[in-house]
Order: sequence, then structure tokens, then C-alpha cells
Amino acid sequence: AVFLSWESKRAKTYRKLNHIPGHWGTAVNVQSMVFGNMGNDCATGVAFTRNPSTGDNRFFGEYLINAQGEDVVAGSRTPRYITKKAKEDAGAKDNSLEEVMPKVFKELKNIFIKLEKHYRDMQDIEFIIENNKLWMLQTRNGKRTANAAIKIAIAYHRLNGQASKTRFVGREKGYHGVGFGGISVGGISPNRKMFGNMLTGIDHLKHTHNLEHNAFIKGQPEWGAHLADDLESIVALHDASNIAAVIVEPVAGSTGVLIPPKGYLQRLREICTKHGILLIFDEVITGFGRLGDSFANEYFGVKPDIFTTAKGITNATVPMGAVFVRDGIYDSFMEAAPEGAIEFFHGYTYSGHPLACAAGLATLEVYREEDLFARAAELAPYFQEAVHSLADCSNVIDVRNLGLMGAIELESIVDKPTVRAMEAFQKAFEAGLLVRTTGDTIALSPPLIVERKHIDFIAETVRDVLKTVH
Repeated sequence: AVFLSWESKRAKTYRKLNHIPGHWGTAVNVQSMVFGNMGNDCATGVAFTRNPSTGDNRFFGEYLINAQGEDVVAGSRTPRYITKKAKEDAGAKDNSLEEVMPKVFKELKNIFIKLEKHYRDMQDIEFIIENNKLWMLQTRNGKRTANAAIKIAIAYHRLNGQASKTRFVGREKGYHGVGFGGISVGGISPNRKMFGNMLTGIDHLKHTHNLEHNAFIKGQPEWGAHLADDLESIVALHDASNIAAVIVEPVAGSTGVLIPPKGYLQRLREICTKHGILLIFDEVITGFGRLGDSFANEYFGVKPDIFTTAKGITNATVPMGAVFVRDGIYDSFMEAAPEGAIEFFHGYTYSGHPLACAAGLATLEVYREEDLFARAAELAPYFQEAVHSLADCSNVIDVRNLGLMGAIELESIVDKPTVRAMEAFQKAFEAGLLVRTTGDTIALSPPLIVERKHIDFIAETVRDVLKTVH
């Protein structure tokens, strides 16, 4: 497996000329958001490795590379951002961020030194996706990641002479952030109803949640794979030549842990492949071990063309997201652009931020050292039995689970939707347990470091709370 940062040709050339390693975490070596402008004369990115001119071991991003490939000390470019008082309070000798924020940069430096040594000779990350080459474009969060994926899909088809492929297919009860792109392909009514037409050219598949057939099922339900054939009807209506991509969550999290029926995602993959439609998985929730594998696409054995992540990429300690694309999509952008030109006109102010990159690399190291994905898989059966032990509680109309995700759906009070679950939320919090509610569903997704005693506490507390909820 090869896991690489989306890097422009000119940044890659500069990196190779100066012998900057290109192992995983290129974002630590040459800043990934190479498409944007980082100042009046800064167009290539930020180097977070040794200063190639002096050999200084500086791992905290104080060197910028301008369009001519020259090093610029960030401290000399940032006096307007560092106030005189801040400088005096820190006892700084100059305006560099290292001087003004010594504690922050000391920690960053320690992280980068440690990780640079750890990953120096590492050419791949085998636990990401087996036998695949993937390219990553960094974003700041899940919302921006979904929007980036949508734009990549449209631009990819245009680069391949299929400019008519601009329509998208989302799914009812789907959540892809609250940007206009996300709420357009998403299927949550309260997120959409106040904002007019949103993006045009959007259709939605039927959701897969069906209590008549699938209530109280452990893991994936048997019924419902045929719902994927709804996509064939949409293709027949609009023609595949007009459809860019289908975007779904492998497990819909924000609307109550909706588990895909067996064969459903596989069928979506088949239909998309048949019609030349890109398949996008939103893995902001399911990515990085939630189901006991690296990503849900690995767990289900279904390979999307694009998938999005956030949350677990940094353990949510620092905002960061990422769009992963297969190499054929990345190659289309690289090969279509003239030498030295911007390949993809897209980027965010804080894409590739050094602190986020440090958090991301440190998080990956913890996943590896503590083998947390395997740990989640090992605990999943115990968690499943604990969650389903609540099936006999008052007002419970469904319990469902997959990996370390679980949901207890409550019957709504007539004309008062969400009230019952909110009461449960408040009482659980008072008892020392933080749960999430969506509609009248209690959603559970404990941290990957959870222990059996914590799972017992979760189940016991929810049971006690439901005894008192009206």
C-alpha cells in the first residue's frame, strides 16, 4: 500500500532536488495545500523539515519556500501578526513564532523530531488500504472534506472529456456537513429546509432504515440490499452521462447509526462501475478504527473512488480532514495541467497546518503502538451484547450496532419528537455518562481505548436512565 499526500509537480520537484524525503506525512515535509497562495510571494508551500540551504534541524515550520524555491524565514515575514506586547511578554528576541510561543513550539519540535525518526525509512502504511495507491488532499474538517470531494468529482470528469457529468446522488438521512455542497447531497430535512434551492442537479436514494424488517438486528441486516437498485432508476431518468458521483456514508451516523444491509454497498459499487459513476464514501465517522478496521471500505470490502475523513485522523484534538482519491483520479489532474501550473484550483487557509499535521502523525503512531483498530474489533462482540441487553427497556423500539457503534431508538412521544431522547441525554449526563441523541435515538460510539468495565457502565447507566424517562 502506498499512502501519499496530494502534491503538485513543482513542489515534488523542489523536494527531490533538495533531498527532502517523500515518505508518509509529506505534509510534514512539503505543505500539502500547494495550490493556494500563502502570502504575497509564497506560492509553493511550507517546508516542515530541515532547511535545505543550511541543514538546520528545524521541524516546526518556520521556513517558507517562495515561488523561486528560496527559503524565507517566517519570523521575518510576520511582524504584523505578532504584537509588541506579546513579544515583550514572551521575552522574545525577535518576532519569530518560536520566540513568542516557546512552549507550543517546543512540543511541536519534539513531536516532529520523534516522528521524523520514526517514519524516516517508512515508504508505506500497510494498515490503510491493502494493495491500493491513494492520494490525500488535506482539509480542515468534515464539511470542507465533503465539498472538496464533490468538486474533485466534477473536475475529474471534465478533465476526461465528460463535462456533462455534473449531477450527484446522495441518500435520504445522509449527513455530509453543513456547507451548501454537504446539505445538498445530504438528506436531513432540518439541515436543508431554511436554505432555498441549494445546489441543483441532486437526487437522493431511499434510506435503508426499516423497523418492520430490521428491528433488533445484531450487525448487518439481511433485508434491504435491493434498495441500492434505486440508483438504476435515477440513472434511467437522467442518463449516466450526466451523473458525476454517488455519495453515501457506509454507516449513517448522524441520523442514528443506520447499518447498511448485507450486499447493499457492494451493489452500489457494481452499479457505479457499470455506468462510469464515481462512488464516494463519507468516512468522517467510520474512518480510523470505528468498525475494527482502518476504514469502513476495508471492513465491507468495497473500494470507493473517493473517500473522506476527519475526526479520527487527529483524534479530534486539532481540526483536520482529508479526501482520499485513487491514483487514476490524481493522475488525471497531474497530467492535464501544463508544467508549473496549478492543477486543482482549490484549497483552504489552514490546509496542511503544521499543528494539525503533527497531531495527525502522532495519532497514527498511537493507533499503531496500541493496536487500537484490532482492539476495537476484539471489543465489538462484547459491546454488541451490552447494547442489545437494553432491548427490553421501556420505550425501546430498536437496538442496532456495528463495530463500536450502537444505537437505542426510543418511541417518540406523540407530537413531541426528540423530547424523550433529550430527557435521557440530560439524565445520563447527570449520572456521569455523555451520550449523543439524534431524533429519539440514543447513539453510542465510545473511544477506541474503552475497556469492558466502561462498556458495562454505559449499559447499566442507560438502563437506569430509561427506567425514569417518561
